[in-house]
Amino acid sequence: MRAMYICLCNAVTDHDIRRAAADGVRSFAELQARTGCSDCCGCCESEARTTLDDAVAKVTFDLPILVAA
Repeated sequence: MRAMYICLCNAVTDHDIRRAAADGVRSFAELQARTGCSDCCGCCESEARTTLDDAVAKVTFDLPILVAA
């Protein structure tokens, strides 16, 4: 699947945002700090937020299996 640029100013793609979510990013401020997304003109903020929210919603967390006593 080809990547789509979300932030042209800083060359941040949808894959970059999904990878950041998989690595633990949960807030837009954290995404900006890690990727520089939407730090320049800000035109991409809405799409970047939507992409991050969708990616976070799809992240699964490994939970330890509890053994019945």
